[in-house]
Amino acid sequence: MANRSGDWLSQSLRDLEQARDSMKAGRHEWACFAAHQAAEKAVKALHLYRGQEAWGHVISRLLRELPEAVSLPDQLVERGRVLDNYYIPSRSPNGHPEGAPFEHFGPLQSEEAIEHASTIIDFVRHQMA
Repeated sequence: MANRSGDWLSQSLRDLEQARDSMKAGRHEWACFAAHQAAEKAVKALHLYRGQEAWGHVISRLLRELPEAVSLPDQLVERGRVLDNYYIPSRSPNGHPEGAPFEHFGPLQSEEAIEHASTIIDFVRHQMA
């Protein structure tokens, strides 16, 4: 079977671009979700690159499940935990006690999400270089 890690990383970069475009357009809930997706796909790319599959959407767990040979930088799992909080509430009105998702996300959240996703992607790119 062909190694598809490059495809996953390429899509990750495109998702990060979407996060930046959404932030510029003021669609901060979508920026947060796209940043989550970018980081998730990057970590899955690294799993594939290392010869293993990864399932699920919890970035912090996906990072912890990388092979022991991968030395995770300090706070990388914590960055994943922050992004994990954007997976459902950024899209579903049921993710908050009241209000639509777009009412709960602003530039601070989207900037933070993009920063964390970028850091995770940079780590993955270095590991796959």
